[in-house]
Amino acid sequence: MHAKSETYKTVNLALFDFDGTLYPKDSFTGFIFFALSKRHIVKRGLKILPWIQAYYLRLYPAHAMRPRLFETMFKDTPIDFVEKLAQEYTQKLLKKLDPELLNQLRQHQQRGDHVVLVSASVDLYLAPICDVLKIDLICTQTETKDGLLTGKYSSEDCSCDQKKVRILEKYDLDDYHAVYAYGNSEEDLEMLSLADYPYMMGEQKGLPVLDAKYAKSVDIKKPA
Repeated sequence: MHAKSETYKTVNLALFDFDGTLYPKDSFTGFIFFALSKRHIVKRGLKILPWIQAYYLRLYPAHAMRPRLFETMFKDTPIDFVEKLAQEYTQKLLKKLDPELLNQLRQHQQRGDHVVLVSASVDLYLAPICDVLKIDLICTQTETKDGLLTGKYSSEDCSCDQKKVRILEKYDLDDYHAVYAYGNSEEDLEMLSLADYPYMMGEQKGLPVLDAKYAKSVDIKKPA
């Protein structure tokens, strides 16, 4: 929990995880199957089969598996091709956001709170989602060179302690009346540790109740 300043402030900071939280499923793996052919996935997946098996046996961590999987699947793929598919994938994801969490996000916006999506998934499709929802984004950044995805990240995998580090790099928590954080797994624990009102999916019965005293009307574009 962050230490509050003595000056009372009315704006909160609301931090939302994506996979398993705002979006009920695994968008990262979903994007691979959406963007690439089964033949391509099988052919390249065989090259890292031992790591895939270790991951499913919980012997290889997700924060290490994601970069390896992304490089294997997307190395030397034209960015124009991927961005076009990412836009299509974005529309698919927007229609399947968790209704309760999406409503909570909108309530934060109606209060005038500062809302941020904090995710280990990649910018290719998360950036368009945040544009639609009109929220900020902290996520894993992908690297492009000469019109191609290199397969590498230009940032650390944004999970676990990296979530906390990047939030604190971008925001001064003392600027806010309170910090709310919404997550679903151990990869969110460091982010939730910053919050006055942490919410872990599956462990708490109800979402935090927001103070409507300072609510204001905002124009929120609904997913198509």
